[in-house]
Parts: sequence; C-alpha cells; structure tokens
Amino acid sequence: MTVQEALEAGKLYIAYQPLVDLRRRTTFGFESLVRSEAPEFPNALSVIEAAVEARFMGQLGRALRRMAVEGMSQASALFVNLHPDEFDEGWLVRPDDATAWHEGEIFLEITESVPLTHYRYCHSVLREMRAKGLKIAVDDLGAGYSNIKYIADLAPEVVKLDRTLVANLRTGTRLHTLVTAMVELCQRLGARVVAEGIETRAELEACIETGAHYGQGYYLGRPSREPVPVDWSRLE
Repeated sequence: MTVQEALEAGKLYIAYQPLVDLRRRTTFGFESLVRSEAPEFPNALSVIEAAVEARFMGQLGRALRRMAVEGMSQASALFVNLHPDEFDEGWLVRPDDATAWHEGEIFLEITESVPLTHYRYCHSVLREMRAKGLKIAVDDLGAGYSNIKYIADLAPEVVKLDRTLVANLRTGTRLHTLVTAMVELCQRLGARVVAEGIETRAELEACIETGAHYGQGYYLGRPSREPVPVDWSRLE
C-alpha cells in the first residue's frame, strides 16, 4: 500500500495534542499530528518519508490540513506541521486551502533543523501565507546544532523549545539559566515560547519559572482523535 492509497482508504487520521497557556492555566490550542492505521506505515515518520519519496508531500500536507481543520470543534489555535517540500509544490498558496476555513489562529510549524538557506528561498511563500492571516511557529529550537538566527530571520510568532532542553529541567541549574535566557531572548524578538515534551510535574514547574508562555507534553495531555482541553485541576 502506498501513502496515497492509505490516505484514500482512510487509514491516515489526525491526532490532537493540547498546548497549555502556563500563565492562565487554560488550553491555548492544539497541534495536529498525522497517525496511521496502515501496517505499512507504523508511525508518523514513515508516512512522511514515504510521501517525500513519492513526491506526494504537497498533496498529503493539503489533505492533512483539511482533516485537521474539519476535526476542530472549537476556535482554538491550531498548529499544523509544514514539511519543507511543500514550499515547492504550490498547494499552500491555493485559495481553497483548508487553512482559510478555521475560525481560530493557525500556526504553520516549520522545523529549525532545515537549512536557513531553504527558508530564504521560501520567504515569498511565507509572506503570502502571512498576508492571509496565518502565523509561523519554529519547531525544535535547541535540537542538535541550533542557529538562533532563525528567530531573527523568520520573525516567528511562536518558538517551540526542543524536548532536549526540557528533559529533567530543574530550577537553579545551569540548564534552567540557559532556558530562561532563551525565553527572554525570544520574547525580546517578538516570539512567544512553547516548552515541548513536558513529562513530569517537576519539569512543568521549572518551565513555568523560565517564563515560557505555553507548555506541551504527555504530562499535560497526550494526542487523541478529538481535541480535548486540558483539565488543569488534575495537575494540581
């Protein structure tokens, strides 16, 4: 079964993971994540790799955005992942793209690990998307070799800190000082910050103390077929 056949057969679906406003203790929005019921594609990475190899990423991305928007029963912020190959296929700028239907904010989430030169090439597409009201989120800041110039160059509305900066984060440590400084820098550059991969109460408390605006991770809420708001009272 190809990835196109899996899509047409309804074997691919969207799971929603909540993002929590760490200051208001409310659900800010949801990230839409591709999931597969096809044995040929056991995880999201295998779906994406197959789509890239088949030069089907543009059509797949368009279909996933439609599924993500259609599955949202509320006007919360929606984060949709954008693969670099989608910049080259023209689907993003079509007037009938599903991103035009959602009543809440939509953030196009692009990974920090893609070469900056590629983003320079794609700036015209990003400008056109922003003119339609869409916003940019840079993902994985701090993963591997990190280039903080992404934030200055792309001027994203949101920056997501990689899980490697959040894992075992504790107040009073050198890592906590580093993350706090990164949050302050991003804020000065006009970007709100999401701490990704929060898996424990201690990590949540440490992330709050860094000044991060939002949190995401299994401790707050796991991906599910329905966009389920976080009940903060169960975290107390």
